[in-house]
Amino acid sequence: MTQHTSDNAVWLTQEAFDRLTAELKHLKGPARTEIARRIADARDEGDLKENSGYHAVREEQSKAEARIAQLEVMLQQAQVGETPGSDGVIEAGMVVTVKFEGDSDTVTFLLGAREVLAPDTTGELSVYSPQSPLGAALLGKKTGDTATYLAPDGKTISVEIVDAKPFVG
Repeated sequence: MTQHTSDNAVWLTQEAFDRLTAELKHLKGPARTEIARRIADARDEGDLKENSGYHAVREEQSKAEARIAQLEVMLQQAQVGETPGSDGVIEAGMVVTVKFEGDSDTVTFLLGAREVLAPDTTGELSVYSPQSPLGAALLGKKTGDTATYLAPDGKTISVEIVDAKPFVG
């Protein structure tokens, strides 16, 4: 079944959605409690201006809170679904191979959210958002089509779609 996403939707497999939901629950529960305890312990050590342990834990807290905010938005905007169908139409959740105009090399990437990938595979496949200029230009196209988009530097770039298949992760 083909999944059509809204402009801000983030396509996630059920597995990725469950993994991110568990991470959010951990960060909002046990991780927050542990960081708060470590901040209290560091405060008890005295002068906060020169307490590197205190500053390190506060930075860790800041990163954890940013991740919580990121996960909450992502999960709120998530469109959970099965892997897209193999009807050849490019949509979020597909692995796409393109060849840039004037280049014989191809580039293969997942059109979706980095969080779809399991943590131990994040370096193996590049990820482009469907909202990125390249991603948006590819949506709805098929293998053999050409897509053009405006790069951040203002140049118009053309790519030929060499292959598009559903992501299996």
